[in-house]
Amino acid sequence: MEKFKKGSSKLLNAWAFYDWANSVYTLTIASSIFPIFYSALFLSEIKVVHAFGVEFKSTALITFVTAFTFLVVAFTSPLLSGIADYVGNKKNFMKFFCYVGGIGCIGLYWFSLDHIYISLLFYFMGLIGYWGSLVFYNSYLPDIAFPEQQDAISAKGFSFGYVGSVILLIINLGMVMSQEDGADKVQMMRYSFITVGLWWILFSQYSFYILPKGVSSGHKVTKDVVFNGFKELKLVWKELTQNLRLKRYLTAFFVFSMAVQTIMLIAVYFGEEEIEWGSDDAKTIGLIGSILIIQVVAILGAFLTSRASAKFGNIKTLIFVNFIWMALCVYAYFMITPMQFYIAASCVGLVMGGIQSLARSTYSKFLPETEDTTSYFSFFDVAEKIGIVIGMVIFATIDQITGSMRNAILFLFVFFLIGIVLLFRVPKK
Repeated sequence: MEKFKKGSSKLLNAWAFYDWANSVYTLTIASSIFPIFYSALFLSEIKVVHAFGVEFKSTALITFVTAFTFLVVAFTSPLLSGIADYVGNKKNFMKFFCYVGGIGCIGLYWFSLDHIYISLLFYFMGLIGYWGSLVFYNSYLPDIAFPEQQDAISAKGFSFGYVGSVILLIINLGMVMSQEDGADKVQMMRYSFITVGLWWILFSQYSFYILPKGVSSGHKVTKDVVFNGFKELKLVWKELTQNLRLKRYLTAFFVFSMAVQTIMLIAVYFGEEEIEWGSDDAKTIGLIGSILIIQVVAILGAFLTSRASAKFGNIKTLIFVNFIWMALCVYAYFMITPMQFYIAASCVGLVMGGIQSLARSTYSKFLPETEDTTSYFSFFDVAEKIGIVIGMVIFATIDQITGSMRNAILFLFVFFLIGIVLLFRVPKK
């Protein structure tokens, strides 16, 4: 196979195209149809699940399981990235997680409260597959793009993801709304999970075909290599203590990402439970409609953020975006009507893609000259995942204790405020 040079448009586009393949997971499973499907499984107004010997509020259970999955990703990704680094084959690891995730999505077809443990296992597989593959996907960025290309191609990846996922979501929405009966609607939701798994696996093949295997070392995996990832993280941490800008940026990222990812993961559960929709049909159309609004506006948001960062600098742009997120937390606490939810969705879309894309490319820009990008991105991913675990556990605990997601989302205001203060402390050079 022809080897494409670093910075070549074909290589950059092949990398960005993986976003087209895997973003259907975040949109259909994490953000829209699965939360609606999960809620539809509860026939009574009191939504509780008995699992692991505890009576959980339904939203709290799924939030705790999500937090646990991120904890597993946080601890396994250094091991896997260390092995990938050593044998020089990050592509195979990316493939493995892609296929685990795709199979997990297909398995959600059989999700039921009567078989809650196997059901949660499939949910776990989808989530770990998505985030596990991202560890290796993100680490490709400095390998395939020059620093001046990284903001634009990172934004392009997110845009590809939004467009691809919106196309499949519209198809899935058509499938669901074509049915009159509630049980038939739920069955169509089950079919939509299969379409997500197949889309993810099939479209990722183009990226896998073009992307380089990695720097082959010819080494074999031995017992000593398994914990190599943690050793490398320790080395990265040592180097961070001597790189003030990168260290302070990573601390700020850890805090604001904690809140951003938590909001994105619970947004539809919040809308389903806290907004007065009037009827089940209005709720389904309203929630999926709001997700579509987020996706469409997010394409514009990623583009505007990329332009703003070129003009005002990455850190100043991130500070401004965090202020918007902070205001959204306060707004969400008071919103009740569908129209208020749509307004919030539009604002979230504007800042969602921008903050993700810019956070990734800012970190990439701040890295010292090194060939060991996987270890640095592994550190970045571990920080992000541990942040998500903390954010989700805090959110689920407040939700479980107070019985209201409103109290939990208001609390996230604090994380954005701290994130802004920390971003102001990042040195310019």
